[in-house]
Amino acid sequence: MRCAIGHKGATLSAITSLAMIETLRFLMCKPEYFGVSYVINPWMKGNINQTTLERATHQWNALVSAVEGLAQVELIEPQPGLPDMVFTANAGFILDDTAVISRFRFAERQGEEAHFERWFRSRRFSVLRMPDDIPFEGAGDALLDRGTLRIWAAWGHRSARTSHDILAKMLGVEVVSLRLVDERFYHLDTCFCPLDGGYLLYYPPAFDAQSNVIIERLVPHELRVAIEEDDALQFACNAVNIGDTIIMNKISEELLKRLQAAGFAVIEREMTEFLKAGGAAKCLTLRVNEPRQLSWMASRTA
Repeated sequence: MRCAIGHKGATLSAITSLAMIETLRFLMCKPEYFGVSYVINPWMKGNINQTTLERATHQWNALVSAVEGLAQVELIEPQPGLPDMVFTANAGFILDDTAVISRFRFAERQGEEAHFERWFRSRRFSVLRMPDDIPFEGAGDALLDRGTLRIWAAWGHRSARTSHDILAKMLGVEVVSLRLVDERFYHLDTCFCPLDGGYLLYYPPAFDAQSNVIIERLVPHELRVAIEEDDALQFACNAVNIGDTIIMNKISEELLKRLQAAGFAVIEREMTEFLKAGGAAKCLTLRVNEPRQLSWMASRTA
């Protein structure tokens, strides 16, 4: 088992042992009604009615198989007229037994909210909501650090900056605000991926200068894996991290070697159909057991 280098010196073996107490679970949604039927991000432009359901289903099934090799997959029933419901990462943000439900900025996705809320309540989550006038797009724009108890949250395209202060008060956790400035990376999880052991996979040009200063201050240089534009445009940061394994879209040989050198095993799964809608592996999953104790322990296993 590799060790995370840097100021914390945390061993992943300790963290992973804690995680194994409860099997990791991910929420996913079959792409039965998936397609690009409107434009709410730059990736959708020119791709209306250009997806193939057969190919999307094949790619989704391959992702499910990869995740199920390491964790448990739970499903929510897809709904007609909601083609983006397949992107379950946007259902909400989870910590312990609390789910903060998304408030989608665009009307095209607001119909998903009630379905996701019912699912969370059926699993006995305590459901919290942002005020009606505060857009917040769940684990698309809010991500747990994997080295300490901290939430990284983005604003600039979808979620409102004010949602960060509300989220911090709701959950009693530090929230670090980052500003997105490139419309191609409209959610935080399209350009920023916290990895086990405190590592960070990210694309610096997606953020403003002040946000990059914050990232560099909080994440040691040896734990930052900054990627180039070619990999960023393949949504390399939109990855599913389970322990020492990263499941992601196809990436460059150079990035693959860098991740392997850091001790990660990489599983590549083609996500081309979902890229047309502005999503990839991470967008298609939501980790539903996020106990804060694991993050607390991760920062103290020196």
